[in-house]
Amino acid sequence: MHGNLLHLGRRLSRNLWKLKHGEEAPLRAELFSKEQMKQHGKSLAALHSVDLSRAPDQLLARLADNEKILNETCHLLTDATQANRPIAPAGEWLLDNFYLIEQQIRTARRHLPRGYSQVLP
Repeated sequence: MHGNLLHLGRRLSRNLWKLKHGEEAPLRAELFSKEQMKQHGKSLAALHSVDLSRAPDQLLARLADNEKILNETCHLLTDATQANRPIAPAGEWLLDNFYLIEQQIRTARRHLPRGYSQVLP
């Protein structure tokens, strides 16, 4: 089981935000004042541009991928608790609230038609 958790952790961490050389981790960085936050937001926005071309419709496919990972994680956490192995508080929260996540996934599937992500900027 430990190998499965490690594999899952690696899969999840592949897409996490990575720091550029010399940047501080967000939780260790100084807190911005209201004005500094406003300026920081403007500088971040200036780095992006809106692509007006049609993007592939990936929203529902990504939802399905995320659902699969969440289900795998819940199964691993359930196995760990049944084997009396300790789990992190975040894992406990996930197990306690997974029904809410499942509810939101069903709602998203019901209300987001195919092709919806193609009309988003």
